[in-house]
Amino acid sequence: MSRKIPAPHVAGSTNSSVELLLAESVPSLGLPGDLVRVKPGFARNYLIPQGLATVATEENRQAVEKHRARLLELQAATTKQLQGLADEIAAHSITIEANANEEGQLYGSVNQVDISKSLTEAGFAIEADQVILTGVLKELGMYTVGVKLHEQVEAEMKVWVVPSAEEPAEDQE
Repeated sequence: MSRKIPAPHVAGSTNSSVELLLAESVPSLGLPGDLVRVKPGFARNYLIPQGLATVATEENRQAVEKHRARLLELQAATTKQLQGLADEIAAHSITIEANANEEGQLYGSVNQVDISKSLTEAGFAIEADQVILTGVLKELGMYTVGVKLHEQVEAEMKVWVVPSAEEPAEDQE
């Protein structure tokens, strides 16, 4: 009867891991400066070549800490700038003209694209995906609409949906 001898533990096998220091934020792994343990292949083939992580030496820890401090400064400056823009947007209201019946129901609807277009015309570079609506606006009236500028910066503004000025001119003819 032959007896199997277990294979010795080899570095780089599925049971081993390496310790790395993240230089950039990696989703589901960590933030810059975090010490993480990952499989050697993931480190060797992805994290290190992409510049997302480095070997956890004391020199690299200090460099990553300086990098993290600089990123935090930049993020704080960006957040402060975007908060100023959010305050400007909150103080601004837009008016959108739309065709509607006598009961105030719109023939179409007002959506994020329409609001974004009005904001852009007013001098705010806001994309449609930054406008937060719970649904399209289908009636005349005043609405409070959210604008998300950053993960941490949002603004609320007033949107007036009014009847189109072209309708009364047609009735007079």
